[in-house]
Amino acid sequence: MGKPRLFDLENHFAYYGAYHSNPINILIHTLFVWPIFFTSLILFYFTPAFYDLSQAGILPSGFNHALVLNYGSAFSFFLGLFYVVLDKKAGSLAAFLCLACWLGASSIAAKLGYSLAWKVVMVAQVLCWSGQFLGHGVFEKRAPALLDNLVQAILMAPFFVLLEVLQSLFGYEPYPGFQARVNAKIKAEIKEWQDKKQKKVS
Repeated sequence: MGKPRLFDLENHFAYYGAYHSNPINILIHTLFVWPIFFTSLILFYFTPAFYDLSQAGILPSGFNHALVLNYGSAFSFFLGLFYVVLDKKAGSLAAFLCLACWLGASSIAAKLGYSLAWKVVMVAQVLCWSGQFLGHGVFEKRAPALLDNLVQAILMAPFFVLLEVLQSLFGYEPYPGFQARVNAKIKAEIKEWQDKKQKKVS
């Protein structure tokens, strides 16, 4: 299966899903992907501000200092918009989560200060990334998707995890037949990968 087109949710999901078919690996990613995004936004808080809304009094006083428009807010808005374009319902929920993460991460970053924040982020990132590589190495037995397509993996990981949860808990599909089509593509891609792997061994 080729690399997915930018707004092709079905192929995005199948491409990412082919690297995450083991239930334990899926669980590990479910636990760690969003914390990676959240803690990344903590560091983004300390990037140069495009505009400071902290004095506008838009939010309750404890959160107004989080309203700094910077690379963190830009990345959150971009991801949220991208997810809405891919699927209006689940994408809207993902966009809300992205913005909530930005506000929460910015609030925490402002309280911690840079000298403590980067240490907290480093510990969290090492823990989360180690868990994911462990999931791939021990349970999935396949290298992470980011090694084949870094941009696609980074962009789709939070949304993939959310869709997995929605599908597992509520049977959600962006449209009828989505899951069946995706599962067929995942099986085909895994078989193709296994055949290539077998040829290398023989």
